[in-house]
Amino acid sequence: MTDRFPVVVLLSGRGSNMRVIADQALRGALPVEIRAVISDKPDAGGLAIARELGIVTETLAPKSFPNREAFDAALAERVDSYAPKLVILAGYMRILSSAFVRRFLGRLINIHPSLLPNYPGLHTHRRVLEGGDTRHGATVHFVTEELDAGPAILQGRVAVLAGDTEATLSARVQRAEHIIYPRSVAWLAENRVVMRNGQTWLDGKPTSDAPIIDVE
Repeated sequence: MTDRFPVVVLLSGRGSNMRVIADQALRGALPVEIRAVISDKPDAGGLAIARELGIVTETLAPKSFPNREAFDAALAERVDSYAPKLVILAGYMRILSSAFVRRFLGRLINIHPSLLPNYPGLHTHRRVLEGGDTRHGATVHFVTEELDAGPAILQGRVAVLAGDTEATLSARVQRAEHIIYPRSVAWLAENRVVMRNGQTWLDGKPTSDAPIIDVE
């Protein structure tokens, strides 16, 4: 698999997006090789999934370090040891330090459960319902030093239905995530997408707005 685009995944939880990406990679539908899955939580469900799929896993405990900067420096060294061309945040719940982000700038991506720039931060489904929005979704974006503010790559949009709860809306958004995250990773692996001068470029052209996929 040495000809495949090397990636490292960081996660803190169940790893559903990691699993979708890994499944597609293992069956040859996605031209990437996940060289490692690294977590800040030893009991993260995504670690068990990765091991079942034969992927190398590591855990790095924040409490073993005096501060966030020291932890992130150690994490960066572990990530770099796998020589990835892309670092994928898949439910990684720690805010990364500026030094970490700068080190991997342009090859560090995240997925956020809203149509950014709307609703950065936490509790997006609740906030969408409270705001009376008719559309919600998820955004894959490059990570920059400002939280949830990096240039977008691709968005998946869903309808907010009458009677939706946080749980039903979250499930629908997750289906969108499972479509747009692998596709974004493929675009990066195929060099169709790059970040240049703080902006996303797709197929050699700067994008003012990320493409949107409507998901039922």
